[in-house]
Amino acid sequence: MSTTETAIASAEAHSAHNYHPLPVVVASAEGAWMTDVEGRRYLDMLAGYSALNFGHGNRRLINAAKAQLDRVTLTSRAFYHDRFAEFCTELAALCGMETVLPMNTGAEAVETAVKTARKWGYRVKGVPDGMAKIIVASDNFHGRTTTIVSFSTDPEARADFGPYTPGFEIVPYGDLTAMREAMTENTVAVLIEPIQGEAGVLVPPAGYLPGVRELTRERNVLFIADEIQSGLGRTGKTFALDHEGVVPDMYVLGKALGGGVVPVSAVVSSADVLGVFRPGEHGSTFGGNPLACAVALEVVAMLRTGEYQQRAAELGDHLHRELGLLTGGGAVEAVRGRGLWAGVDIAPALGTGREISEKLMEEGVLVKDTHGSTIRIAPPLVISKEDLDWGLDRLHTVLSAR
Repeated sequence: MSTTETAIASAEAHSAHNYHPLPVVVASAEGAWMTDVEGRRYLDMLAGYSALNFGHGNRRLINAAKAQLDRVTLTSRAFYHDRFAEFCTELAALCGMETVLPMNTGAEAVETAVKTARKWGYRVKGVPDGMAKIIVASDNFHGRTTTIVSFSTDPEARADFGPYTPGFEIVPYGDLTAMREAMTENTVAVLIEPIQGEAGVLVPPAGYLPGVRELTRERNVLFIADEIQSGLGRTGKTFALDHEGVVPDMYVLGKALGGGVVPVSAVVSSADVLGVFRPGEHGSTFGGNPLACAVALEVVAMLRTGEYQQRAAELGDHLHRELGLLTGGGAVEAVRGRGLWAGVDIAPALGTGREISEKLMEEGVLVKDTHGSTIRIAPPLVISKEDLDWGLDRLHTVLSAR
């Protein structure tokens, strides 16, 4: 067997099959390129589901991590450390908020947001104990914990994991009327993705997000924006909500916040909302650790320049113009997205999203499929226009070979 085949066989023999990776074994990476164990290079057009917005091996982030590794990496939250206050201060300022509750993974941050909303509902809004309701959107993806899959509409994510956590109302994404009708006096929050990533990079109708903001403010309900995939430069703005001029009550952040170096997530809100927690009511041993704070501080500093947002906007316009040319020829049924983020619906007659992803891999381009016939394109924001065009040329080649 080849080195690749040997590595994959070993992984399959000793790991649970919770993912279905493409058959490539990456050994090193830099910028927008990855190299496998055979020495073959691939253009990364997925960027770790937006965790690698700043590219592989970004020197600013690696240097920040290396410097912190020589000092202290973990204190637990039993003690303060000298990077914590600065991280919370700078991230809150980037978000235009006051208070940060750091965690590790995106799912942990969503769980934290759910707990925050419920506690706020009981302690501030006055919802009767055990009656809090949170409205979510169909086709959502917020993580894979037991509580989160309880309000998923994806059978693969949900099946066989019950009994499910109650307290959630699911309404169609983009349907403001349905959301309004679902609200009651016991509704404490609306939790939505400004752009649904796993669903195929679905952008809601114009006016929907401002409408959610108006409705939640009117009904004394928290607007929680899951910007784990859509935030931190991906769409051409710091947050996807910025395109609509909307500020939520709470941001849920992750992925790119750790720069692809360490897992970092956070809930960012007002002091009134996050102030419902008292010591001992929520926590994480690794949340807000020194290494995570050092890397995330560099991420925040990079975003403050606006360079990455502008790059995503400009290259994103180019990406969507080029992808738009693929529609109408029978191979691509639709293209959606914003900035350097796109969902491309492949005509079923041409093959599944998985099959197209495998063919692109053979051409040296790595993407990932979702929902059967859709492929997602989300390269690192540091990708060059020349490399982006090279990847799009490979996509055209694959779609033309029918």
